[in-house]
Amino acid sequence: MSTDHGSVPNLADVQAAVLQPRPTPYAGTYLALRIDDRRQARALVQRMLPMLDSVASFDAERQVSLAIGFSFEGLRAIGVPEDSLATFSPEFQQGMAARAAELGDVGDSSPANWEGPLGSKDVHLMLVGLAPDAPRLEAILLLARDALRDLPGVATIWQQEVFAAPNEREPFGFKDGIGQPAIEGAAIPCTNSREERLKAGEFLLGFEDETGSIAAVPQPDILGRGGTYAAFRKLHTRVADFRQYLRDRAADRADEELLAAKVVGRWPSGAPLPLSPDRDDPELGADPHRNNDFQYGDDPRGLKCPLGSHARRMNPRDAIITGEVRLHRMIRRGTNYGPPLPQGVYEDDGADRGIVFAFIGAHLARQFEFVQAQWVNDGKFIGVPVEKDPLVGANDDGQFTVPRTPIRRRFQGLPPFVVNRGGEYCFLPSLSALRWIADLDT
Repeated sequence: MSTDHGSVPNLADVQAAVLQPRPTPYAGTYLALRIDDRRQARALVQRMLPMLDSVASFDAERQVSLAIGFSFEGLRAIGVPEDSLATFSPEFQQGMAARAAELGDVGDSSPANWEGPLGSKDVHLMLVGLAPDAPRLEAILLLARDALRDLPGVATIWQQEVFAAPNEREPFGFKDGIGQPAIEGAAIPCTNSREERLKAGEFLLGFEDETGSIAAVPQPDILGRGGTYAAFRKLHTRVADFRQYLRDRAADRADEELLAAKVVGRWPSGAPLPLSPDRDDPELGADPHRNNDFQYGDDPRGLKCPLGSHARRMNPRDAIITGEVRLHRMIRRGTNYGPPLPQGVYEDDGADRGIVFAFIGAHLARQFEFVQAQWVNDGKFIGVPVEKDPLVGANDDGQFTVPRTPIRRRFQGLPPFVVNRGGEYCFLPSLSALRWIADLDT
């Protein structure tokens, strides 16, 4: 690859899953592996390399992908030298569980309550397979299982089946996956005509970022350059609690739907409140050329879309806030798990359902951790320090304000509607880096 660190990334060396949009619908599987024998783990990586597509080689017709990521302990377990390990970001070295309090993972979301083995030092290697349907997913998983054959020193310790529904709705019933950033040098469509493409260094290590500098690259250069970090989380959703809360505070069914949209920042169809503040517009929600093409600057008081709504917190766009929005943008991959709660049901059925989220970016501290700590679990940046994200924030008797004239609506007693069941920070190496890892001889 080029030694010019300011150059456009070589997409033939970047794992497809890092930048490639996901198909709709799709089926997927997350696998966590423990490495007990580093030489066998390297053999596994060697066997899997031919199965991994790059961004450049991704087959848009097949729409099948397999990705490999390592935790910090996983890089150590496979034999990456200690002097190289010391060059990774401090947040990645510590791991998500160690940073739980800073992320708002407290109470039911604290690591003490996580689903084992998530949060432990046994999660070394993450494999993620995605395909448009179950048969094609099973085909790629068979290849992965075959690669594990006769390698008892690499054990599968956790598995999670995931999916995206044809209507792209997440468990709360809202269309998801809207508003991904466009990146310089990557063939990803820009769906917001008002947002300039972001520098590649915001998402790939070794390239210029929005500050005009290049983040520290794990060494040697072949190991870090073209890789990225991912924050992976299994989020249990309390859908029945969400529906009950809205029903108990709404005047009627229409008011209930409006309040839900105010909390989320969009209508169930995906239509954004800034473009359709009074009613859902399924045609708008289904149009990828329009459903993300807006800003918040003409709604400074939040009369269309509340300042504290989930979507506006996650990406304030051009709104006047504390901080530079472009420095905190990241790729967000949300995937459903568990059975949907049927429409009209307000009682919890005891099923485990939710979202497996992966947040991808080159700067864990100022992307994922900043957004989680400041935009999700604090309200100072929008002038309401006591409020958290009403949908995914670590609420405990929280509150949420809906501006309107002549009198605003303020909702009290918000419970946590989302509980973190576990997660980890992973490093997704470039294909060159994976070959380097496979060839280690220590």
